[in-house]
Formats: sequence, structure tokens, C-alpha cells
Amino acid sequence: MSRFFVARPILANVIAIITVVLGLVCLLTLPVAQYPQIVPPTIQVTTSYPGASAEVVATTVGIPLEQAVNGVENSIALQSTSGSDGSYTLTLTFSVGTHLNTAIALVQNAVNSAIAQVPQEVQTQGINVQKVSTNVLLIGSLYSDDDRFDETFLSNYAIIHLQSPLARLPGVGQVQILGAGPYSMRVWLDPPKLQSYGLTVLDVQNAIQNQNIQVAGGQLGAAPVPSEQIFQFTVSTLGRLSDVTQFENIIVKSRSPASQASQLKATPPQGETAAIVRLKDVARVELSQQTFATFSGLSGRKAAQINVFTLPGANALTVADEVRRAMAQMREKFPPGLQYAALLDTSAFISDSIHGVYLALIEAGVLVLIVILLFLQNVRAMLVPATTVPVTIIGAFVAMAVLGFTVNLMTLFALILAIGIVVDDAIIIVENTSRYIEQGLAPREAAIKAMDELTGPILGVTLVLTAVFLPASFLPGITGQMFRQFALVIAATALISALNALTLNPAQCALYLRPAAGERQVNRFYRGFNGVYTAIEQRYVGAVRWMTQHPRVMLGLFLAIVGLSVATFVQRPTAFLPVEDQGYCIVVARLPPGAAQPRVRELAAQIDAVLGAT
Repeated sequence: MSRFFVARPILANVIAIITVVLGLVCLLTLPVAQYPQIVPPTIQVTTSYPGASAEVVATTVGIPLEQAVNGVENSIALQSTSGSDGSYTLTLTFSVGTHLNTAIALVQNAVNSAIAQVPQEVQTQGINVQKVSTNVLLIGSLYSDDDRFDETFLSNYAIIHLQSPLARLPGVGQVQILGAGPYSMRVWLDPPKLQSYGLTVLDVQNAIQNQNIQVAGGQLGAAPVPSEQIFQFTVSTLGRLSDVTQFENIIVKSRSPASQASQLKATPPQGETAAIVRLKDVARVELSQQTFATFSGLSGRKAAQINVFTLPGANALTVADEVRRAMAQMREKFPPGLQYAALLDTSAFISDSIHGVYLALIEAGVLVLIVILLFLQNVRAMLVPATTVPVTIIGAFVAMAVLGFTVNLMTLFALILAIGIVVDDAIIIVENTSRYIEQGLAPREAAIKAMDELTGPILGVTLVLTAVFLPASFLPGITGQMFRQFALVIAATALISALNALTLNPAQCALYLRPAAGERQVNRFYRGFNGVYTAIEQRYVGAVRWMTQHPRVMLGLFLAIVGLSVATFVQRPTAFLPVEDQGYCIVVARLPPGAAQPRVRELAAQIDAVLGAT
């Protein structure tokens, strides 16, 4: 095989160029993330039972839905929350690697089978099933410096003008608006007035439902019609009510005059009319927020929070750029006084981390080439491993794309370690070829003879490296998901390095290496380096000689080092991932059960004051 490529160096270089081009294309298209996707995917089922307590929601809504979705394929956990405001949230956690598009269809089918078992009020509200991502990309805030906008306006502005455009961006999985919530027509009933009119809450509810409907009015003059009919009209009727006045005029109760039963026989007494009770007579109607259970603020100002989550496998850096670009465009259309601030941007830390690893990757490659040049002391010989490193490292991105990996800290760390591995094959090929050139063979024959001896060892070393790292890819659970990409990337670089060693490196040795014309001249720097190296080598040989003469002492020293290492290892704290300062802090405060919202607002104000003074 090597003889074939030595005779055809252009083919060998074309293979290397194609590998580099494909690697660059894959590098530009691969998703970028901090770590591999190790968090189990989740699907959330949400609904609401207005006016119901948490216990009622749990028994009438939670039990039917949980029984229906229990046992969905690849689901590993269920968690539900029933709120005192009638809200219900069911979170299903699936195994790592589960395809959420398939899972959400299964969950939706299970929920549909249980809809008939939940109360009619819940069916009217609707049951939402959606994918939920835990990958928080960005948290922003809408506010005004002079508090000219209230919480309801801020939340609704974000819902109407920002949520949908952001959710349509590629890679965005979910956009949450936290704060006062959407606008809602609120009806505050007056119990004494209801009692005086002989009405109940159910009477008011039925009146609103029956008169706040969309009616299809039909058409006038539609076929079949007489031949003299000239025009055809569509009847437009007042549909759903939209303002406070329309809701206030809803008729809750009407009482016919006493003479209506006999109005065909007699004329009603003069001045007697039907008694009408409208909604404004028994309640106060206002356009306000849908729920008062949540609130948000920013440094003591009223605000609405915008949380943007990414889809699993999305390029966090690209999605963050798209979100920032979209917000910059929409910001130009803000009403006067409305401000936007990005409170948390996780892509900045990811970008800095990836940039740091890229720098370490370049530095490692440069250091490896410097070391090779110091020891080979031949620029032509250094060119062979110098081309092997970029071809192998860039070609590894092709393997990452084929395996469905992302560009993250684990895969880039694997590439850094692989730099020291991939140059080994090139170095031994250069050394063996140089040895035969010094013996008088031509570079081409020397490369062929060297590869006849090294093909077997190169394949053996590659298979050993692959066998060492492949088992790590079969580790179960989150740990296996974390280190699978690390192990497979190193194995892929070993295979690509072996391919280069069998194709590109022999052809390069035949082209680049030349026999020395007379005695080789070494400059002053190399002479100094060789002198220092020779002195160190002699001391090392002397140390090894002493060790071989005192085996018992060395065995005792070895056992002591092993024992000290084990003792130190046992005492060290353990963690899944190292703790990194990402530049933000989350404060969680808990009040006793049943604490009213004024207490929560007071505590939030105290926390703001402490943080503001820090």
C-alpha cells in the first residue's frame, strides 16, 4: 500500500486535501456547546383548572393524566406540581438520547386518551404538551427607568411583540415570559349585590359564556334565490366581546313584566317594563392581568423577564447571535421609555471556553513542532509531522459530524491530547527513512524500505489505541454520555493518523528528505542543545544503572509512592464536573407554607437592597 502512494504522491496529497476540506466544512456546521448533551430530555404537560385548590387539581386532573402517560416508551420519571391557583404541570423525563419528536407524539396520544376524564373546565382551558429544554441560553428583562409602564403592560408587550419572533429563530426551543402574564378581562363580583338580586356565581358564569361567543351570521341573498335577486350579503354579527363596556353590559338576569303572559289578550299597564340586571350591577369589570401569582422586577423597577432556551443539539453560539440580532431589530420599535437589558448570556462563557481551548490546541501543535525540530534538527524532516498534525486534527471533525457529536470542551480536549499521539507515526517514519538515506539509498527506495518494516507496527499501535479508548464509549448513564465523545474522538484521530502514515507520510519522505552532501553542519544553537541533552542523558543512564543495582530500594520506593497516591486519592473530594465561575449568582429564598404575596414582595425588596449595596 505504501509503495503505491510513494509512486503516486499527488494522489496521497489529494486525499489529505480532501480530508482537510471536509473537516473545515464540518467544523463550520457542527453545533457548539459547553459539554455534550448529558441532561435527560423532558416533555411538559400543562393545564389549568380555574378556581380549584391544589388538592382538587391533583385528584381531578393529575391522577387521570399521570395514569395515562405512565409507561410511555423511554420515560424514566414523572414529576407533577399542582398549584393553589389551579395550575397543573406534569414533567416527563426520558432517557438520554431519546428522540423527542417521537416521544412527544406518544405523550400527546396518551393525553388525548385521558381528556374525557378531566373536568369540562379543564377541557375548555386546553391541555398543552411541549418539549422543554433545560439549556438556558439567555435571560433578558424589559423595564422602564421611570416605571411609566406597569408589569402587565411589560409582560404583554413581550408576549405580543417579542415571544413569537424569538421562538421562530432556528435553534430556539422555548421562549418563556415571566411576570404579570397576559391581559385578561377580570370580573370582581360583589357578594351582597349578588344576594340582593338572587344570583349565584354560576349564573354570572353562564351569562358570560352564553353571550361572549362567536356566531356565524350566515348570508342574505345566497342561492337558491329568485331570479330578480341582485345582491348577496354576508351577515356580520358582534362576536366575542373585547372591551370593558361590552362586558359590563352583559345581561345576567331579566324579569318579564307581570302582564307579558296575557299580552296577546290585553295591553300591558302603562310604564311596566322588564327588569334587567347587567354585569356592572353586581361586579366590577376591568382589563387586568390573568393571574397575580407571579411578579418580576429589575433592581427595584417593574419588569418582565424573557427566558430563551435552546433545542438539544443546537449551536449555542449561532443561536445567541441570532437572538441578539433579532432583539436589536425589535428594540428600534420599542415605545419611548421602554428598555431591554440582557441579564444572563451563557453563550459568552461558552465562547470564552471554546476560544481558550482553541488557543490551547494551537499552542500544543506549535510546541510539538518545536520539540520535533529540536530533536530532528532538520527542517525538511520536520515538515512531515508538521503536515500530519493539521490533516489529522481537522479530519477529526469529519468523524465528529458522522458520529453526531458537537464541538464542546470534551471533544476539543480529546483533540489536544491527540496531537501528541498522531505525530508518533510520522516521527518514526521520518527517522527510519532518514536512517536508510544515510546508508546510501535514494529517498524513494528508503521510504519504501522503511514502510515495509513499519506498516505492521503502525497498524498494531493504532489498533491498541483504539482498543484502549473504545470501551469508554460503552459506559452507561450520564458518565458514559459525557466521556463517549472524548473516547471516540481520540480513536478517530488514531485511525486518521494511521491512514496518513500509510499514504501521505511515505510520499512526503520521498519528496522532502534528501541525502546530506558531505558531513552535516550543526549550528551553535543545536550544538549547545546537544551538549545539554547529552549531559542529561548521561545522568539519566547513571540513575537507571543505580536503580538496577538496588532493586529492593526501588521496590520500596515504588510501593511508598503507590500508597501515598492511594491515600491522597481517597481524601480528595469527588465531583462530576469541576466548579467553574461563570459570572452569575442565583439566590433562592423560601418562606413558610401559606405565606402571602406581600411577604414575598417585601423579601424580594430586601434582597434587592442587599445586592444593590454589595
